[in-house]
Amino acid sequence: MIELPATYHQTVLETRRLYLKELNQDILKYVFTSYADSEICSYLGLTNEEFAVEKYKFEKGRTTYQTSFKNFLMIDKLSYRVIGKCGFHTWFFNHYRAEVGYHLVHEEDKRKGLMTEALKTIIRYGFETMNLNRIEALIGPANIASLTLIRKLGFTEEGTLREHYYRYPSIEDSICFSLLKREYDKVDNKW
Repeated sequence: MIELPATYHQTVLETRRLYLKELNQDILKYVFTSYADSEICSYLGLTNEEFAVEKYKFEKGRTTYQTSFKNFLMIDKLSYRVIGKCGFHTWFFNHYRAEVGYHLVHEEDKRKGLMTEALKTIIRYGFETMNLNRIEALIGPANIASLTLIRKLGFTEEGTLREHYYRYPSIEDSICFSLLKREYDKVDNKW
C-alpha cells in the first residue's frame, strides 16, 4: 500500500458515495520514483496498458512554467476501490482556466450518476479553490454520454474544433464547451 510522507499535502474531497483523492505532479513524482510498477498500478487503479501510458507521461513531463494539472482518483466509499479519475489537465494558472477530464474504468460503474456526483464537486473545487474563471471540456461528437453530462452541468457549447484529437486509428473533431465562474455562480444552487 502506498502511503505519502507527511510532507506531501494530498487534498481529499468527499461526495455522498466517493472519496476524490488528489494527484498532482509532486505526488506522482514520489509514487513513480518510490514504488514498484505493480504497486503503482494498484494505487492508481490502472491496467498494465494504462500504466505504460501514465509512466510515459510522467517521464516526458506533464507540467511547464505555465501549465499544470490537478487530477483526483475516484474511490468508491464502500469497496475502497479506484473506479475512475476526474480533474483538470491543461491548467493555465496564469489565465485562470483549465480543461476538465474524466473517466470511469469499468462498465458496471457507468450510468449510476457517479461521474455527475464527482464532477459537481470537482467543478466547485476548480472555481472556489483553484480560482478558475473558465472550465473547458473538449468532447468527441460520438461520446453521447459525455455530451449529455456536460450539458446537464450547465456548460455552453462554443463550436467544433475540426480534426482536433487523435484517437487510434483516426483524427476526430472535438466539440468545445465552457463554463464560466459567473455562470457557475448562477447554476450551482440548482444542482
